[in-house]
Amino acid sequence: MAALLSSAGRLRALCPRLLPLLRPPAAAAAPRPPAPASRNILYQIRFLTVAPQQEGSVKEEPISEIQTRQTWQFDWALNKLDNSVRKTGRIPKALLLKIFHDICKTGCPGSNQTLLLLRSCGALLPEVLSPERTELAHMIWDKMKELGAVYDTSHYNALLKVYLQNEHKFSPTEFLARMEEANVQPNRVTYQRLIAAYCNEGDIEGASKILGFMKNKDLPITEAVFSSLVKGHARAGDMKSAENILSVMRMAGVEPGPDTYLSLLNVYAEKGDVDSIKKTIEEVEKTEGYLMDRILMQVIFSLAKAGYPQYIEDIKERIRFERELIPDAMNLCLTLITHGFEDISFHFLKSLHHLSRDNMDQGSFFLQHCVNRDMPVNKLKQFCSELKEAKMHSAPLPFILRCALEANKSALAIDVMKMMKEEGLPLRPHYSWPLLVGFQKEKNLKGIFEVLKVMHELGVELDTETYTDYVFKNFADSETARAQLKKNDCLFETVGLSVAEIRYEAAHGRLDKVLSLLSSASTPPIDMRQFRNSLIWGFKSSNDVHLWSKITELLYKDERYCLTPPGPTEAVGYFLYHLIDSMSDSEVQAKEERLRQYFHQLKKMNIVIPTTHYSGICRLLDSSQVPELIKDARLLSLKKPLSTDNIPESAKSDVSALERKLEKRKAENQPITDVLKQLIHALCEEENMQKALEVKAKYEPDMVVGGYAALINLCCRHDNVEEAMNLKEKVFPKNSPVALDTGKYIALVEVLGKHGRLEDAINILTEMKEKDVPISDRTVASFFRILNAAAMRGEVETVNRLHETIVNLGLAETAVLHSPLITVHLEKDDMPAALEALINCYKKYGKILQLHNIYCRLIEKGDADLLQKVSDFISREYGDMMALYDLFFAFLQTGKYKEARKVIETPGLRAHSGRLHWFAKKCISSNQMETLEHLVELTQNLFECDRDEMYYYLLQLCDNNGDWGKAEAVWTKIQEENVVPREKTLTLLAAILEKNGQVVPFEVPKVRHEDTRSSSASNVEERKIRMLCKKNNAKEAYSIFLKMQGKNKFHYRTYDTLIKALLTQNCLEEAIEVKHIAETHIKGFTLNSAASSLLIISQVRRDYLKDAMAVLKGMLDSGLLPSRPAVIALIQALAEKGDLKNLQALKNMLEDITKSVGVSASLIANAIALAHTKNNDLDAAVEYLEPLLISGAQNPDQAVRNISYLLRKVSEEGLEPALEKFGVMAERLASQFGIYRPVTDLFLQYVSADRVDDARSLIQRCGALVEEKRALASFMARSASKPGQAKKIETLLELIPEHLDMEAAYRYLMKCYEMDGDVASVKAVYEKTKAKNIQLHELSLKSLAAFLKKVGEPVPFTEPPETFKFYVEKWRKRSEAS
Repeated sequence: MAALLSSAGRLRALCPRLLPLLRPPAAAAAPRPPAPASRNILYQIRFLTVAPQQEGSVKEEPISEIQTRQTWQFDWALNKLDNSVRKTGRIPKALLLKIFHDICKTGCPGSNQTLLLLRSCGALLPEVLSPERTELAHMIWDKMKELGAVYDTSHYNALLKVYLQNEHKFSPTEFLARMEEANVQPNRVTYQRLIAAYCNEGDIEGASKILGFMKNKDLPITEAVFSSLVKGHARAGDMKSAENILSVMRMAGVEPGPDTYLSLLNVYAEKGDVDSIKKTIEEVEKTEGYLMDRILMQVIFSLAKAGYPQYIEDIKERIRFERELIPDAMNLCLTLITHGFEDISFHFLKSLHHLSRDNMDQGSFFLQHCVNRDMPVNKLKQFCSELKEAKMHSAPLPFILRCALEANKSALAIDVMKMMKEEGLPLRPHYSWPLLVGFQKEKNLKGIFEVLKVMHELGVELDTETYTDYVFKNFADSETARAQLKKNDCLFETVGLSVAEIRYEAAHGRLDKVLSLLSSASTPPIDMRQFRNSLIWGFKSSNDVHLWSKITELLYKDERYCLTPPGPTEAVGYFLYHLIDSMSDSEVQAKEERLRQYFHQLKKMNIVIPTTHYSGICRLLDSSQVPELIKDARLLSLKKPLSTDNIPESAKSDVSALERKLEKRKAENQPITDVLKQLIHALCEEENMQKALEVKAKYEPDMVVGGYAALINLCCRHDNVEEAMNLKEKVFPKNSPVALDTGKYIALVEVLGKHGRLEDAINILTEMKEKDVPISDRTVASFFRILNAAAMRGEVETVNRLHETIVNLGLAETAVLHSPLITVHLEKDDMPAALEALINCYKKYGKILQLHNIYCRLIEKGDADLLQKVSDFISREYGDMMALYDLFFAFLQTGKYKEARKVIETPGLRAHSGRLHWFAKKCISSNQMETLEHLVELTQNLFECDRDEMYYYLLQLCDNNGDWGKAEAVWTKIQEENVVPREKTLTLLAAILEKNGQVVPFEVPKVRHEDTRSSSASNVEERKIRMLCKKNNAKEAYSIFLKMQGKNKFHYRTYDTLIKALLTQNCLEEAIEVKHIAETHIKGFTLNSAASSLLIISQVRRDYLKDAMAVLKGMLDSGLLPSRPAVIALIQALAEKGDLKNLQALKNMLEDITKSVGVSASLIANAIALAHTKNNDLDAAVEYLEPLLISGAQNPDQAVRNISYLLRKVSEEGLEPALEKFGVMAERLASQFGIYRPVTDLFLQYVSADRVDDARSLIQRCGALVEEKRALASFMARSASKPGQAKKIETLLELIPEHLDMEAAYRYLMKCYEMDGDVASVKAVYEKTKAKNIQLHELSLKSLAAFLKKVGEPVPFTEPPETFKFYVEKWRKRSEAS
């Protein structure tokens, strides 16, 4: 057994602890100690969990809208906090306060919401000092109470926990008095925590009093109490008594666990007794096998707090720094910084260096917290230098600058920029924007001038946007601004300043000043595109045609404003086109005469424009209904424009009467066929086989096919295999075109198999295939029953051959059919054969079956070799985690709980909700309370385990058994573990207690319940409707539904299922009708999230956008979240319509839930820009989108970063002027702001549209776009997901080969050709990779080998030996790591 699972990576570390698995108990090592009952002060990271709420039927009482929204908001808050805890092991204070304020806005906080907030005010806020955390908890307590929150024991216990974690001094007696005053009874958890409070102060006498209360109340004394007493005696100065507590525990039958050892180690640390620390650790490792690394980290914190940093290195050396410990290590670093031990924290941080991933910076969290804690600049500089030297962070100074700017620490930001200047790092103009905004809000002109001076001193030339958006806005006009800047010695003549002056004056309609600026000899050369949009705005706001003409003439004739080819003709043509395009129809009509004068003036000035621009202007004028103006525009053109199942009812007749009738008709020479058939059916119903065969023999000449079929079935039921086969061969021979129905064939196969006539059974199956007998789900279930029956009889050959025939003939192939192949060997107790069958099933059908039973049987038999073999196999095919879970469940099932603990505590193991759910449900269905209790207990410290869900499983079994005592114990455990129970958990617990006449110790939440009618009470029609919906036959289901109207009121679930099925099949009117009927039958009926989302999608398809908006608003008002496809469909439809009003309304509605729904802010922004485009308002589109893209690039919280959707739509619809305009914007963002994602989107759109020359030209102008590696990789991945896209990747390889990940590019290109079935191209790409010495990933090679074998080509390399799934999993892990 020593080699058990040794071949698997994670399992290898587990082997030594599984050695005692199959040995007698005496030889077993001591079990691994249970993890702490509650997380210690640093590492309580998993008390929050999340799982989807059960959807159910609506009660027949109206549901409070506020209550529904409250439930939804709690779920949202729980999700937000849970995600933060799962990812980082902590909660940011800002997030907690946001959720607190959101809950306050509802005005009616629930019990759970309050509990959630309180429990977040302790160790989960490592970035906040303890007194501030306690103050925050008090503020939440008082505010929630003011808003009407009802406090029970769990709330007081949560507050106690916060006090203990924050080391807050308080009077336990006063605390108890407050509880008594509030009429809240303390429980065991309360007393335990009060003992801990006394012990924190070294007050053993006070702790003893509480201990006496517990003994008088006959409450169990748990490890938590003993752990507190260790600390209490030590802080009272009695170390001997503290150490003796461990012996007292063992005498009391309580084994010391991690909590106890942690208390002992902490008190040693407080006294600087490093020898005792080492000795204790060595003793624990000797007896228990190891000590959890998190405990050692806590000891480090205690040593730092106590002033003994010299001993920390000894403890640190014992920690096994693995990737799974990163969240805990980060939290230790943060806590140390918070308490002023930044040097110790930094030293600890550097221990994580070996865990770095490629191209991933380490220590950002450390630097950010240092900035937030106002660390001195020289200290920050030291940390940055060391991080860079250690190659842990590529750009620490720019990161600190960003943190300083976000935190509005202007002095620090300026100091950091100076340091960056010293180190030769680039400084950008936009670094000054947050500083300027801050001073602008304060109306502090002096601060603004100082920033401008500093940026100039640092050698940063401020750009146009800086002046227009952050400087000039503080002055009446540009002249005043210039004068003030000069007066304060910060006027620096640059192109950016000149452009800003022109833009600013134009945007305010002062065209005379624009003309003056453009005419001035001091104005430097400026590309007109830099101020074109502002100038257009100025033209629109002015009626002075003379100024229009003079400015246009100047732009046309002054070379300073046409710096780029093809020259003034093209530039002015673009300007005129965009001018007309920016006007609405009414504006063009209102200015028709002025535009006519303008065109004539330009003609007199000999200004001409290209034909393409003239044509575009003509189209715009025509759409604005001013056709007379077109002939005036023609003056500027260089050339002339170019131009139900039917359920049969049993025939029930009196046999005697039928016999008499038959004889009478026979005697009268009348036809007897019908009566004979009725008699045969009647005898079959009576199961009178003997009589039926006699009647058949007597009247055989008059027998019909239906009678013979009924007789065959009867003979099969009575195991009369000979007669059944005789009848079958006589009437339904194999070569006959007439076939039996499916049920009769199944009956024959079953009886033949049972009687060992295997060849005949196979022949029947073959006939079924040849005669194309319909196979239903019921038939498949019958196949399984036949195979399983043979397996239970131990007939290996029968099972194998029947299964082989069924599968090879294609009669059925589902996972359940393969299970008997293994069952037959389990029944014969032939474990090697069972394991071989399992492996064969996986190789042939890709299914793992009966694994749990095999594991359990092997553990019970003590067969170490086979257990090793099966574990190796599962680990290889599905990964170590799955193998560990299978072992864990098998140990639990067989009662080997110590071994189960060792498996589940394997470092790095994470919760797998699907596996845990399966085993918990298995325990519930089998009424295995003890096994389920151990499952819940042992998964307590499993990373990401949904603790509420685990306790919910326990309560379900308590409810099934009516065991209120056990349920009450579960409630105590929930509090001890600091779990925030969901409303469904509290509701179930309350129901158990109420049913058994017990007092409910908490406020019972009011939630929506599914109609409690059992499925057995549902009528046949309902079941049939739901079954038809499941089979995508919604129209037939709807027909049955209509027939039943007036006869019956359906279950909520039936209405919901039918509506969803109808919507899925685009039957909108029918779905609406069902909804109306449901609303009349069930008071308060509302569609759930899934159905409402389908309704929105159907309405969008029909162009009922107003209705879709109303449904969405109703969902959000009811606290429901729409699905992502529904929201995207509605957004895109509104954009296509140019419906800006509703798009803006939709944006406002989705503002707080975009992340929850999974819709990016970029999509909404793109849609609004597209709507402007559809409304012929390109300037508005640019003016809306450009600031968002700038903000998104500088601020990570702003998610608008790409314009791919917008570019794709305008390109697909041939809107060339729009594509040109957005292209100019993208290039401007790249050249002026260093923002390359939009221009990368433009480049990729050119590639997608096969505009290779445009793409190549763009690369020449904006070469830096190739740095957007993620966008390029994502583009290639999307291209490789559908056929016909190989050209795109080939174009990328042609244009930017040196900037692509060549392995990825060729992998995606090969995948494209594989999807296209292009064998020659696939082989050619592979040869290229060989020639270029590109190492393809094993997954690519495996896929390539499979493709070549499929098309009958030789594989020109050694095929990777593992399965495809193995390499997929390996690739997934590599992707996650990077």
